[in-house]
Amino acid sequence: MVQEAIKKADILIEALPYIKKFHQKIFVIKYGGSILGEDRVRKSVLEDIAFLRFAGIRPIIVHGGGPNITESLREHKIPTQFIDGIRVTDKATLQVVEKELDKLNDLIVQEINSHGVMASSFKKKSNILSVTKKKAKVDLGFVGEVYDFNQKKLEKALVDSIPVICPMGASETGESFNINADEVAFFLASKLNAEKLVLLTNVLGVMRDPKNEDSLISSITVKEIEGLIKDKTVDEGMVPKVRAAACAIRNGVGKAHIVDAKIPHALLLEIFTDQGISTEIVK
Repeated sequence: MVQEAIKKADILIEALPYIKKFHQKIFVIKYGGSILGEDRVRKSVLEDIAFLRFAGIRPIIVHGGGPNITESLREHKIPTQFIDGIRVTDKATLQVVEKELDKLNDLIVQEINSHGVMASSFKKKSNILSVTKKKAKVDLGFVGEVYDFNQKKLEKALVDSIPVICPMGASETGESFNINADEVAFFLASKLNAEKLVLLTNVLGVMRDPKNEDSLISSITVKEIEGLIKDKTVDEGMVPKVRAAACAIRNGVGKAHIVDAKIPHALLLEIFTDQGISTEIVK
């Protein structure tokens, strides 16, 4: 019993320098839709984020909602089309996107509140993200690109709560747009000079061999990224993530982390221990 208690104390002491180092620092956390649907995973992740707030860190959550949106579109018999990983969004799709993202936003806010931490909801109608229509080879419909945000509103929310941001925005003419959640997270992390950008995913991180968990690369420099893409160590959906993470670091973000949210308390293990358990991207 005593040994167990000592072990726990050792863990707390190991966390102390990190708690001190990151006090009042901003962490932008991108929470992907693929891991929002599982109750156990979501509850564990949001508990970790509440812990960060109690430890004096200022987290901001940017959430996705892809699988929920796809499922709802299927129910409404609205076809789904993706071009380069971006959902083509017509008027009917846009309505479903907004409805599903709003539901997820409410759920996240409610669950954070249940841990005794206040969360601030930022949906499309909050007008926090300023957007222009995304330029692409093919017309993507109502897909936007964020170019500005209401910094005053967000910083006010950060004083006593965890902002939970839905990836939708409006143009100067008041038109609504769906935005890629990764892009929103990278944009905000860069503009706010965040200490960390954390990408919560359903994979362990970047691995030399996807079938072998022991081949995890625990640290990658910005310089090494293109080489890893070239030799296919980083491929498919991970490519835009690591490229955008590198871009955020060049723009002043301290570090980026790709964290497997399925591992219980992976976020705390990555942030507060010497070893870490995922892939970090550093300058």
